[in-house]
Formats: sequence, C-alpha cells, structure tokens
Amino acid sequence: MSLRILPQNLINQIAAGEVVERPAAALKELVENALDAGAKKVDVALREGGRTLLSVTDDGRGMTPDELMMAVERHATSKLPDDDLFNIAFMGFRGEALPSIGSVSRMRLTSRTKGADSAWTLSVEGGLKGEPEPAAHPFGTRVEVRDLFYATPARLKFLKTARTEQMYAREIMERLAMARPDVSFSLSGDNNKSILNYPACAGDLFDARLKRLGAVMGREFQDNALQIEAEREGIRLTGYAGVPTLNRGNAQMQFLFVNGRPVKDRLLQGAVRGAYQDFLARDRHPLLALFLDLEPRDVDVNVHPGKTEVRFRDPGLVRGLIVGALKHALAGAGHRASTTVADMAMGAVRREGELPGGTAGYGAARPGISGYGGYGSASSYPGHQAIERNYAAQAPLDNGRGPAIGGLFDRPRDFGGHPAGADGTAHTGNDGFAGAAAAALAGGYASASPSARIDATDDARFVDHPLGAARGQVHANYIIAQTRDGLVIVDQHAAHERIVYERMKADLAETGVKRQGLLLPEVVELDESGAERVADRAEEFAQLGLVIEPFGPGALVVREVPAMLGKVDVAALVRDLADELAELGQGMALKDRLMHVCATMACHGSVRSGRKLNADEMNALLRQMEATPHSGQCNHGRPTYVELKLNDIEKMFGRR
Repeated sequence: MSLRILPQNLINQIAAGEVVERPAAALKELVENALDAGAKKVDVALREGGRTLLSVTDDGRGMTPDELMMAVERHATSKLPDDDLFNIAFMGFRGEALPSIGSVSRMRLTSRTKGADSAWTLSVEGGLKGEPEPAAHPFGTRVEVRDLFYATPARLKFLKTARTEQMYAREIMERLAMARPDVSFSLSGDNNKSILNYPACAGDLFDARLKRLGAVMGREFQDNALQIEAEREGIRLTGYAGVPTLNRGNAQMQFLFVNGRPVKDRLLQGAVRGAYQDFLARDRHPLLALFLDLEPRDVDVNVHPGKTEVRFRDPGLVRGLIVGALKHALAGAGHRASTTVADMAMGAVRREGELPGGTAGYGAARPGISGYGGYGSASSYPGHQAIERNYAAQAPLDNGRGPAIGGLFDRPRDFGGHPAGADGTAHTGNDGFAGAAAAALAGGYASASPSARIDATDDARFVDHPLGAARGQVHANYIIAQTRDGLVIVDQHAAHERIVYERMKADLAETGVKRQGLLLPEVVELDESGAERVADRAEEFAQLGLVIEPFGPGALVVREVPAMLGKVDVAALVRDLADELAELGQGMALKDRLMHVCATMACHGSVRSGRKLNADEMNALLRQMEATPHSGQCNHGRPTYVELKLNDIEKMFGRR
C-alpha cells in the first residue's frame, strides 16, 4: 500500500477526537478563547447537555471578517507571538479548537470588534466553511455549535445522558470561574433554565477569590478557609485551604490552578496528603483551592491536547512549597475547628413539640460535606473501641509527656502522673495536672505550685479565653465551658489525645527516631526503577530510622528499622514506599506508620472517657488546648469541641 496524505477534513476530525471528546471539552476550549480575548462576561447555553446546541457568548475584543476566516484554519493562533512553546501566556495556543469543532458539527461564529459599524458571521458545517456575511450583534463574539458529532456518528454512541453531559459542562465552568473571579459566568440548560450564575467579584484578589470559591465550593468552605500565601525561588502560591474538620470522603474538592489554568496533577494529591497527615484519617480528604504562579518556562503545559496536565521543571520545589505553605496555615489556625460542627449541633436540637428520638441526631451531616470526618462519637474511630473497652488497663501520662515507648504502667494515673484511686478517679493535690496555664503555654505538663490553682468562678480570668471557663462535666466525658458570648462543649479524651500527640511529635523532632539494627540485613528485590526511586531518597528515610542501601540492579538491602515499629514486614514496607514514590512522588508509608504508633500511644496516654474531672483540671485542659497547635481536632479529623453562640441559643428558645 502506497503512502498518501490524508484529506484535510479527515485530519481535522482526527484532531477533534483528541481535543473534543464530549460537549464539555468543546465548552472548555470556547470559554478559554473568550477569556484570552479579554472577556469580562461569558454566557453559555446548552441544549440536551450540549449535544444539539452549545452557545458561548462573550464581550471580548471580537474579530474582523478576515480574522474569522483565519480562526477556523488549523493551527491559526494569535497566542504565540514569538513562536516559543516554552513561553505560553494564554489559555489556548494550539490553534486546533475551532477547526476541530467545526469539522464534527454545524458551527456559526458571529463577532464584532469595538469601533466596527456591524458584526460579521461565518458558518462552518462538517469542516466546510462559507463566506463572512454582515450580521447584527453587540461587541464581542458568539460561537454556536449545533448537532455536535453529526459528522462522526460513531462518537455519539460514547456520549452519556444529557443530564450527565450537563454535569460535566458545569464542572468545567466552575473550574474556570474559580480561576477568574473578576469575570462574570452564567450557564443555562434546556428551556433556558439557569444552572449557575456567578457575578464578577469585587475587591482585592484574595477577597474576590474567596467569594467566588464560596459560591462554587459552598458557604461552609468560605467560612472555614485558611488563607494560603507563600513564595519560593520565583514560584508564588496563593489560595485557600479548609480546616481539617471540614473534609470529605473523596478528593473532588481539591483544585490546582497553574498560571490561571485549571489542571489535574498527582503532585497536588501527594502534597496535600503530606500536609494533612497528622489531622485526617487516610480515607478523609480536605477541601482546598491552590493557585501557582511561576515563569512559563518553568512549567510545560503542552503535555496533553486537552491542556489539563502540566509538567514542572522542578516538581520537588513545587511540592515542598505546597506542603510548607499548608502546614504553616494549619499551624496558624491554632485550636480552630470547623463552624459546620456547630451548625450540625444546632440542627440536631429538637424543635418545639417534637417527641424524643424524633431527630436524626448529631451525626446527621449535610449531604456532600462532613464537618467532622464522618466519625460520630469519641470512640467510633477504628481502634478506639478496643481501647475504650480496656479502660481499666489504661496507660499513664508519664508525668504528662506521654507513655514511655518501652512499655506501659500498670495503674492509671491522674494528669500530673500521680497514682489514681481504686475507682479510677484522680486524686489531684496542689501539684497535679490542674497546674498553671503558664506551664501549658510552655508546652509541658509541669507541676504547679499551690498558688497556681484555678478558681472556677473567676469569670474575669477565663470567660474571655477562646474556650472559656469550665462550668461542669456531663456524661463523664464532655466539658461544658462558658465564653463571653456563648458556650463550648469539649470532648475531653479527643482534646487531650491531640495535646499528648503534639508533645510526642515535639520530643521525636528533638531526639530523633531511634533505630534498631537487623540481626541479618534483609535484601528486598524490586524493579530497577522502583529500587532507584527508593535509593534516591535513602537519606530522607534514614532520618525516619530506616537505613537502606543499593544492592545491585533492582535490589536494596535494609540494615536498620525504626525501633518504634517493633516487628515489621520490611519487604512490604519498602515495596509500599516504592509504589508511593511512583504514584505520588513521595513515600508516606514509613512516616504514616510512625505517626500511627504515636497516635496509638497518645490515645492510650490521654484522659479517658468516664474520668471525672474537677474544675481545676477542666480549666487546665482548656488552657492547654488553646496553647497547643491543631487542638481543634484529634489525630483522626474529629472535632475536639463545639462552640455555640449565645445568639443561636437564644433563637432556639425563641428569645430572638
């Protein structure tokens, strides 16, 4: 068979298969063109999910008749002025979108430039273009795409239902709207029904962006978002991340934008997991939207025809910037917890006239968003149940610094490390855990002098603190505290678990992870690329107590392991690390296991549910929560407290 050049129309249809896989993909290309044209208002209309009609109208610069003719030719673009593929400053640059869409549909372009007497329109049907004709149209451009894929009927078989295709289109619009809060976006469906409408947001970039993110991601995110701002070596990171207690069961509410372009990148998934690993269970995911701005030459956006994937020149630098910025923001949040926790608590209160048991209770979270990681009680997280059942064998605090790594004491103790009575309650003297808030602020669990004891009736000292003054304990687990403008309910076990855990982490950072040499070094065989990935990070793993050396092609030898892990399946651990390095660009398995051990120890070493506390002990716990980073949630993403404002309480009782 002899070689031949394919017909131009067939070439365009092949390109359309890469660029326009469904109506939402065509929508993305057309809206990006509108944004590149300087539009401040973009209106989109769909019929049957975009199958029969997809219309995009903007108020951008518009096109002349000659430009209309040029726009539907392959590889015609105004967005590469210097022909440099490594200096791309626009959303689109390939020059394939319009000719590709026109080759598989009936397309009409109508446009008018500012200052022109009239608009012009051009039709393209199945790749065959007509001639420009005068038309009536305001400044800007409208692109109408009818009967998408009529020229390639086989493609129609792969489309989903109109409802599903409309959902895909909405997701595209939402991502583009998040990237450009200064632009007004609207989307309508069949019978001109409004699907979304986002007016342009005023204010500085951060305020406008938060308003737009709240419109797209929900008011809960807007109310519980931490501002992110960091810069390193010419790369700037901005955006917002939710507090850990605002989380979901999937990562669909995690967004990354690179130079204003919405992208999907596995680097974000790994970086977010690394930053939140101390605050969420592995099956829970935070909500966030991050915006990276860097030199175009430092990122390749030409990886995929859909331009949804990117490749960074220095991915390690980008990942480090994201992890560091997120950790800094989370540390700055202090003991803050999600407001959705209080919202759900208020929603669980029985209304007037309702019989007991008539409500779904505290665990009835709103659809789609969980305010507390999906765990309904203090002992519902896997692993807590067994610990709570063995309450009688609870571990001591070892003078408040967490249980000894080498073993657990036989008798429970009070917060200050003093032996407890036979009934399990603490006998606290003047030097017990009820000691000074100053000791808590210093990060320790030091004993206090008699003069440092706390007077629970001293409103002036404590009600103005963020977590208020302790007023009592209910169900032997929940501390009720009064603030100046409301009340706080604290889960004493979850709260103290976080305090002990943070102290253990600080101790580990100070003393390092102790290693245990293997009597017989273990050789682990991997594929060559996997072995190289692990060997390249040997220094990092050594800091965590795992000593690895190359042992020929595709093999590693493990000589030492972290002593904390005890008996460990070395080969399985190394293989997990290799898999995570390939998938996420980082090896979290080892650190996860170390932190799991710390979390288990912290759980054993924390004050138990069922332990009765006096006023001094309760107030001391509140002050330590205020002084401990991340104390708004336990190690698994559950909230440690709920705050109810006085206004809400008064409304509940009809006083407002």
